[in-house]
Amino acid sequence: MERKMKVALIYGSNREGRFCDTVAKWAAAEIARQGMFTVEVVDPAALELPGRYEQKAGAEVLALNERLAGADAFIVVTPEYNHGYPASLKLLIDAVHTPWQAKPVAFVSYGGISGGLRAVEQLRQVFAELHAVTLRDCVSFSNAWQQFNEAGELREPEPARKAMALMLSRLGWWTKALRDAREATPYK
Repeated sequence: MERKMKVALIYGSNREGRFCDTVAKWAAAEIARQGMFTVEVVDPAALELPGRYEQKAGAEVLALNERLAGADAFIVVTPEYNHGYPASLKLLIDAVHTPWQAKPVAFVSYGGISGGLRAVEQLRQVFAELHAVTLRDCVSFSNAWQQFNEAGELREPEPARKAMALMLSRLGWWTKALRDAREATPYK
């Protein structure tokens, strides 16, 4: 029996009153509904990462490194702020290095008219430098605040569910392929 793949669902915002909670909860429910992955939530608002690079990693960075190293894949839920991704997400990404290597990264983005896609395109460059593999397919919510109701449910769920199902299917393929490759030959 093949073991379930573990995905780290990374919240991209730590702002007070953030909309990220709504989008990430939807994403987590869809991942669970699909059943291919187990989910570990990584929320920068719950971490106490240092505000600057430290020569010797502290306990919080070491714990984050261990959590991310245990993931087979990543899904980043990112807003777009001022045509880019949040500083808290960059801090989380830069805090560790090797856990990203030779693993797939998918994106669920949200924002105004662009739906967070400009943030995703910038993140693709960052993850390429970290030797991660980003998926082309993503889920994007333009004018996200209008797409979800007060209970955090999508008003028109089918288009997003269809996009998420495709993304998760492809993430599953890449996760298995890269996990098998890392087990056969460690990535250096």
